[in-house]
Amino acid sequence: MQCYPSRIVKSETSNVKSNPFFMFIKLNHQSLDVYKAVRQLIMEIYFISKRLPTEERFNMVQQMRRAGLSIKLNLAEGASRRSPIERKRYLEVSRGSLIEVDAILETAVDLEYFSIDQLANIGGLLNKSFAMLSKMIQ
Repeated sequence: MQCYPSRIVKSETSNVKSNPFFMFIKLNHQSLDVYKAVRQLIMEIYFISKRLPTEERFNMVQQMRRAGLSIKLNLAEGASRRSPIERKRYLEVSRGSLIEVDAILETAVDLEYFSIDQLANIGGLLNKSFAMLSKMIQ
């Protein structure tokens, strides 16, 4: 099996440099407000996780990032489901992962890794995303 160097093929309709939201597949979930909020949330999760102590690198950091990605991935996959029951289940898993991130951050405050004030931005994004997901589930 030969390996070939990857290359980006640009077309007239998509330019990676000029379009920060370039995706390989254009799907409807990318235009959802909740998806945009979750994208912001994940960026904040990675920002916050970089500030955790090094001894948490293989525990809290990885778990928080994994849960953050689960929020986005389950939202995306659920939006692609035709069955309302299946869609709702993926959204519930997404919301459950969001609650997991919240619990991790609560633990980080309990362990005095952060103060509540230091987590104000991510707290707002968690609440916003939770409300939007909950509304979609209803």
